[in-house]
Amino acid sequence: MTLSRTIAGCGRITDRAATSPSTGSFPAELEAVLSSTMTAAAQREITTWPGYEPTPLRSLNHLAEGLQLAEVLYKDESPRFGLGSFKALGGSYAVVCLMADLLEAQKGERPPLAALRSGALARAVENITVVTATDGNHGRSVAWGAQMVGCACRIYIHAEVSKGRQEAMEALGAEVVRIDGDYDASLRRCAEEAAANGWYVVSDTSYEGYMDLPRNVMAGYSVMAAEVLDQIEGPPPSHVFIQAGVGGVAAAVCATFWQRLGAARPRFVIVEPATAACILASARAGRPATVPIEAETIMAGLSCGEASLLAWDILSRGAQDFLAIEEQGVESMMRLLASGEAGGGTIEAGESAVPGLVALVAACRDQDLRRSLGLDDTSRVLVFGCEGATDPAIYQQILAGNDA
Repeated sequence: MTLSRTIAGCGRITDRAATSPSTGSFPAELEAVLSSTMTAAAQREITTWPGYEPTPLRSLNHLAEGLQLAEVLYKDESPRFGLGSFKALGGSYAVVCLMADLLEAQKGERPPLAALRSGALARAVENITVVTATDGNHGRSVAWGAQMVGCACRIYIHAEVSKGRQEAMEALGAEVVRIDGDYDASLRRCAEEAAANGWYVVSDTSYEGYMDLPRNVMAGYSVMAAEVLDQIEGPPPSHVFIQAGVGGVAAAVCATFWQRLGAARPRFVIVEPATAACILASARAGRPATVPIEAETIMAGLSCGEASLLAWDILSRGAQDFLAIEEQGVESMMRLLASGEAGGGTIEAGESAVPGLVALVAACRDQDLRRSLGLDDTSRVLVFGCEGATDPAIYQQILAGNDA
C-alpha cells in the first residue's frame, strides 16, 4: 500500500458532532473526577516498574507532507511492557492499588506498592479474585497485574474476541470465560458474578456506584500523555486525534494535557467506529448515551456501546469534535505504517491503533471538514497508536491483504 493510494482511498467519516469546550485552566470540578494528584502519583509509580521505558513518538513526516500539514506525530504503544498496548498502564496499576487498599483496610497499614508488585505479599492476597470484562487488551493488563501481585484473576470476553487474544490472557494465568453477546453483555455478566461471589471488578469503564477503580485505570493511562509532553520538541500539538471506546483513554489524555498546558492545550478530536459511536452520541445528546452494537467492528478494542461516566465528564468539557469512521481504510493504514512509507520507520499498528490516522486522512480530503477542524499547513497533529499486533495471526492476515 503506497502513501498516495492510502490518502486517496482511506475511507470516510460517516458522522460528526461538535461542541463548545471549556477554555482556560483545568476546571476545579474535574479535579474530583481525575485529579492532578492522582495522575502524578500514577506517573511516579509506573515509571519505576521493571522494564519501564517511554514508548516512541514517531514523526510521520511523509504522511504530513502528503496531507499538507506541518507535522503528524504518532505515539507508538506497541512495545509497552511487552503487552503490546497502552492498556498495560491502566488495569495493572489499578490491581496493585486495589490490593494496597484491601490490605490497608485489613491490617490498618498501607503496604508499599513496590512490595505488592514484586510478589512479596502474594500470600496475603492469594485468596482475592479480580475480574473484568474485555475485548482483549484491558484483560491482558488486569491479568498481568494479578500475576505480579499474586491474586486470582477471572476475565469475561464476548463472542467476537479472537482466540489469540484469549490465549494471551490465559498465558498470564487468568481464567477466561467466553459468553454469547457483545462487550456490554460481558460487562453485565462480570458484574453479576462478582457481586454473587465477593470478587473485585477492575473495569476501565465507570457507571453509577462504580467510580474509584476506573479513576486509577485512567490515572495509569496518563503516563502515556505525560511522556508525549516530555518528548515533543517545540510547541505543543495544535490537534490531538484520539480514538475512544468507552472514552477512558481519551479522557485521561485530555485531562493530562489540560492539567499541564491549561488554555494552551490542543484541540481534541474524538474518533470512533461508526458501529460503536457512543461518545459521539453522548455529544449529540448532551449526556452519556448508549448505542446498540448491531455489528462488530474490525477495531475490536473500540467496540463499546456505553460511555464511561467519568470519561464523559472530562470529554464533555474538554473535547471539541467527535467523528465516526467507516471500516474501510483501517487495513490499508495498518499496511502503510508497516511499510514505513508514512515516515517514522516501520511501525507495527493493530486494528485499534489507526482510527485517529484514518479520520485525519479523511478529514484532510474533505475541504469543508478540513476548514471546520482548523487543519492547515501550520497544524501539528498528534495521534495515538494505542496498540501493536495484539493478535499476531490477525495482524499477519491483514498485512498479507487477506480478510481478518
